[in-house]
Amino acid sequence: MENIKMEGTAKTPDLSFDATTGVFDIKGRSIPENSVEFYKPILEWLDAYSKQAQAKTVVNVQLEYFNTSSSKCILDLLKKFEMISKNGNDIVVKWHYESDDEDMMEAGEDYKSIINVPFELVEIED
Repeated sequence: MENIKMEGTAKTPDLSFDATTGVFDIKGRSIPENSVEFYKPILEWLDAYSKQAQAKTVVNVQLEYFNTSSSKCILDLLKKFEMISKNGNDIVVKWHYESDDEDMMEAGEDYKSIINVPFELVEIED
């Protein structure tokens, strides 16, 4: 299966989803014009990945900002990883946030409370 590699823009995050290593990175800003349209192919790709997921998948999320519509799409992504976990695969989500960014830390805590997968909050020192 093809990997996803998308360069970020001022409105969309860098995405690097490597099906062969099971390492997925989301980094940057997520404020696309249409979040559902932006994330739809990624969600579909995760459905395909779930059928042949690696024994361990590591999801690194390091967003500096996301808008309300992106927050729902991010939750949908995380729910896909929860489904993969329920299929017997190891999943760990690492939510990276800068030490002075309380909003992003709280967003990670909120997702952690909703999603039933190992979820680490990783503070980045400035």
